[in-house]
Amino acid sequence: MKKLLIPALFAALTLVSCNNEGTAVNTVESMKTPQMEKFDKAFKSLGDPQNRPTEEERKRNTSELSDRRKALLVPASKELILSSGVTEAELTRKTGGDMSQIIVWATQIYMQKSDEIRKNIKSEK
Repeated sequence: MKKLLIPALFAALTLVSCNNEGTAVNTVESMKTPQMEKFDKAFKSLGDPQNRPTEEERKRNTSELSDRRKALLVPASKELILSSGVTEAELTRKTGGDMSQIIVWATQIYMQKSDEIRKNIKSEK
């Protein structure tokens, strides 16, 4: 399940970022916290040539991100989690330092905050 969770979350994050309403996208983008923006940039950096899967990583034929690629997401993920009011001790206790769990938790927070922003935009209209 863990192998499918990271790509599924990445796909969901991508879908959340894509919105047909041009003005709403700009508003959502402008309302994101700095931590959300860093999280976005970290995910987008996975597509950079130096961060793409290596030949060896591709040969493993798994949908799970490699530890090297997860490590690119962890700092922004931790920052996003901590910005939600979670303490460093709680973060460590709940995830045990597992990179996948940290990324999944951060993705959940990102999705929740994105939903809140969208709801705020709809209520303003």
